[in-house]
Amino acid sequence: MADNFCVDLTVAIPSCGRSEKLARLLDSLSTQTLARNRFEVIVGFDGRSCPVDHEAVRVLKLPKAGPAATRNAIIEQARGSVLLLLNDDVAAKPDLLEHHLAAHDEAGLSAGEDLVLGSAPWVVPADDTLFDRMVRETSMVFFYNTMNDASRQRDWGFRHAWTLNLSLRTKLAREFPFGEGLTRAMFEDLEWAYRLAGARSSRVLYRPEAVVEHDHRYTPEGYLERERALGAQALELARVNPECAQEIFRTDVTSREFVRACAESIESQHYCCAELEREFLELPLRSPGSCSDIEALYELFRPLKKHHWHQGLVAASAALGIAAA
Repeated sequence: MADNFCVDLTVAIPSCGRSEKLARLLDSLSTQTLARNRFEVIVGFDGRSCPVDHEAVRVLKLPKAGPAATRNAIIEQARGSVLLLLNDDVAAKPDLLEHHLAAHDEAGLSAGEDLVLGSAPWVVPADDTLFDRMVRETSMVFFYNTMNDASRQRDWGFRHAWTLNLSLRTKLAREFPFGEGLTRAMFEDLEWAYRLAGARSSRVLYRPEAVVEHDHRYTPEGYLERERALGAQALELARVNPECAQEIFRTDVTSREFVRACAESIESQHYCCAELEREFLELPLRSPGSCSDIEALYELFRPLKKHHWHQGLVAASAALGIAAA
């Protein structure tokens, strides 16, 4: 448990040892406009550590247990009244911490129960491609592209509680720890925010002025692998929190009927998706300006996204002994 020494804000960074990206993040935190005595930085290494060349950073070396357990360990040591959760592959704009603190002082926030989501634009690579642009400008991974020009009091809901740039009161985080039954970085943040929304009516409020740059470049192959992993992890979410899974997927993903429907979809969409996949894998060969309607391009590949999600779920279902009806 944290000692009696207090600061205004604790930056909590779970890391799996990505040394170059973590170093970039820590460098960005060392040049914040917020006075250095007002915040602390804690890095929790999830089973794999790397050198940290920053004196003021507190390091926790933890057994491999996943990001949820790592965040919980950091939260127990946090001395700030506000907790800022960051990925280790982001870099903070100089005023990031000031904006998060200011958001929690706004009169509109509900008695310390709300979550503040900052923006996280993708880093644009020097050899930018059409695939990179599609990831940045559509809802392939996050939904930031749909979040502009909305009221600052709009509740975006638990589905937007992405912990790559999210803050809340530390007291609330201690009362509602992350569920450690989800050991992958998939759905563990949404499951946690779902419980907060149910127990405390916690809102997710978007503050686009609180900015980090997200340095995570996908390949088409990696993206499709991610979709298969998400399909498999949907079953784990349903095991850990069936109500949350029902709310996200609008069905019981563990039912034999749903598994059968997914298997039938895989079969019926096989040839169509094989052709889509060939086109999808060629997107990095195209320049970012070669498409005039990036949303239409994303919609074209939506069936492929669902196809691989279904594959992941059906394979995981077989491994768990859930046979199709």
